[in-house]
Amino acid sequence: MEKEEIEVLVADVEHEAYVDTILDTIAEAAKVRGTGIAKRTHEYLAKKMAEAKAVIALRKSDGRFAGFSYIETWENQQYVTTSGLIVHPDFRGLGLAKRIKDMTFTLARTRWPHAKIFSLTSGAAVMNMNTKLGYQPVTFADLTDDEAFWKGCEGCVNVDVLHRTGRKYCICTAMLYDPTEHLPAKITDDVLARIRHLDELEEK
Repeated sequence: MEKEEIEVLVADVEHEAYVDTILDTIAEAAKVRGTGIAKRTHEYLAKKMAEAKAVIALRKSDGRFAGFSYIETWENQQYVTTSGLIVHPDFRGLGLAKRIKDMTFTLARTRWPHAKIFSLTSGAAVMNMNTKLGYQPVTFADLTDDEAFWKGCEGCVNVDVLHRTGRKYCICTAMLYDPTEHLPAKITDDVLARIRHLDELEEK
């Protein structure tokens, strides 16, 4: 299968039909790796799609789900995370994770150009992609203090480590990007117009 057969795009409300498949794929991947993952609800991911804060990958021929990631903002948009990166097992080995990561990163940089982007991950592949995008390893103290962010870790099987260390470290590695880099993917004009409309609605 060629990568051109899979489309990577900013998700919209019409993609809510994929949410349960996305959640199941994330849960199965966590079981296989034996690592923890913050649990998200159907409503949560659907809202991310509606707010243009999610990226989805679909096979062009039949619309089959291939991959996903989403964005969260913290402390009045001073910090941004790109989270939940997942590629369906049937579509791995095609460089799809990098394409999704690039699009999510570009979306975050486009919407919040002055925000610090950070990542908590236990996966070597994600660490490698983060490094190539300009992320640097940091301590947990360099991340957001927003309690809502850390509450998201409560669904992880390793949350006891986080509690025992006073939130100083855990199984995941913390990585941070300070905004100065070139954008690795292009956001289409129609999505930019949609983002501007959403931002205008938030300001009212």
